[in-house]
Amino acid sequence: MPSANSWVKAFRLRTLPLALSSILMGSFLAVHSGTYHWTIIILAVVTTIFLQILSNLSNDYGDAVKGTDNDNRLGPQRTVQSGEISPKQMKAAMFLFVVLTLITGVWLIVESFGSEWMKALLFLLFGLAAIAASIKYTVGKTAYGYAGLGDLFVFLFFGLLAVLGTYYLNTQNLPWLILLPAATLGFFSTAVLNLNNMRDMENDLQSGKKTVAVRIGYQAARRYQTFLIGTGFMASFIYVLLTYQSYWEFLFLITLPLFIANLIGIYKVNDQKQLDPYLKKTALGTLLFVLVFGIGLFI
Repeated sequence: MPSANSWVKAFRLRTLPLALSSILMGSFLAVHSGTYHWTIIILAVVTTIFLQILSNLSNDYGDAVKGTDNDNRLGPQRTVQSGEISPKQMKAAMFLFVVLTLITGVWLIVESFGSEWMKALLFLLFGLAAIAASIKYTVGKTAYGYAGLGDLFVFLFFGLLAVLGTYYLNTQNLPWLILLPAATLGFFSTAVLNLNNMRDMENDLQSGKKTVAVRIGYQAARRYQTFLIGTGFMASFIYVLLTYQSYWEFLFLITLPLFIANLIGIYKVNDQKQLDPYLKKTALGTLLFVLVFGIGLFI
């Protein structure tokens, strides 16, 4: 039987701050609007944690089965690849987290919409799509991560859908301007994925995984990283300009030097294995950005 440490490794807990960032952004915006429910916020957080772990388990399983996770991979060794967890055991864990995600997701929908079954059905479909997207990134013959569509799906599900969905579940209202901070989280989440793909691009190329980084090359991928971070900051800056109430709302800009320092470091990296620490820095930087953004709203 796999050890508890093996399962913790498979859960990839270091990815959770990034996943939670989008939920926190949607929650901060909802609280700032004056309409929010703590039960809904807590359920959204728990559902997101389950969904992110499901995505991590599916990625571990899918890349191992396809042979993409091998001895040539530069990132941390995965549990199915190393034999710590068997493919059968991983599939059972994936099923468990599908069930857990459905339970908390349905509970979340019921708390938000009650007997408004049309809205509930729509959000249930969104939730099922998110579960499918978490699994199909690397699993199956039509895994979209192998076709270079991972960036688009991360932008949509971990950015737009997560922020907008959290906001709407709380407020049952959706001003179009909320798209701007939602886009910020989409760009930042995609930036973390891009770094992951930059680190693994040589092995991905050999394994037939045609990520955006593989398709455009290492140098262009670094410029793409700059675009993602820069556009993310610009989207939130425009949002504050259009909804301005206090200069404190620009407080999030104090995190900009951190992101710039990360970009400078990335441009100096020649050994792609050295990119790994920047994944953690960018993910934690995103969480810090959201926390400071939220503080700026309430000062």
